[in-house]
Amino acid sequence: MGEFLRVTEIFHSIQGESTWTGRPCTFVRLTGCPLRCTWCDTTYSFYGGERMSLDQIIARVRAFQTKLVEITGGEPLVHRNAFLLVKRLLDEEFTVLLETSGALDVSPLDPRAHKIMDLKCPGSGESHRNRWANLDHLTDRDELKFVVRDRADYDWAREVIRERGLDRRLEQGTLREILVSSVWGEVELSELASWILEDRLPVRLQTQLHKHIWGPNIAGV
Repeated sequence: MGEFLRVTEIFHSIQGESTWTGRPCTFVRLTGCPLRCTWCDTTYSFYGGERMSLDQIIARVRAFQTKLVEITGGEPLVHRNAFLLVKRLLDEEFTVLLETSGALDVSPLDPRAHKIMDLKCPGSGESHRNRWANLDHLTDRDELKFVVRDRADYDWAREVIRERGLDRRLEQGTLREILVSSVWGEVELSELASWILEDRLPVRLQTQLHKHIWGPNIAGV
């Protein structure tokens, strides 16, 4: 079988999330996802897409002349060749970010990649899909993300951070960052900020910068 992937889009934009926010970045959005989060903003990536060889994908990425690349979805790790794409990009000296829902095993990923992994809060409707063993495979290169839609989600995230010792991992330098953001339009940033400050929670508040720049309903940015 050839080395192909089904791709929804490849585009060049400003990185809108994570500690890499604000950097020019090339995005490879793969097609398909086994989760159905209630607040998903990329449902257009669930179906369709274009069948592309890894050589075609890498050539498209090279053409943007930007060394930062993010592989995203959908859920990229449903594709076995996504692991190979990551390795090949790394071998060409790209800095590779891999955004994943956390529902699938991240351990086969090339350790040179930077994982940005969700833990799904209850408001997503998919918290039962969290693969907790993945926490053991996160390193000082990797980031953990909580997307909250209300106070209950925030409280859940806070308790997970404390009970799982994720705050200690930050202090020890065995985790790069913990990110907390709101579902777009659901929680005021000032309100989320006040919760974090009140709890002395050692996390990074983030917003989706690309949506502030181009609007919340524009694909391919």
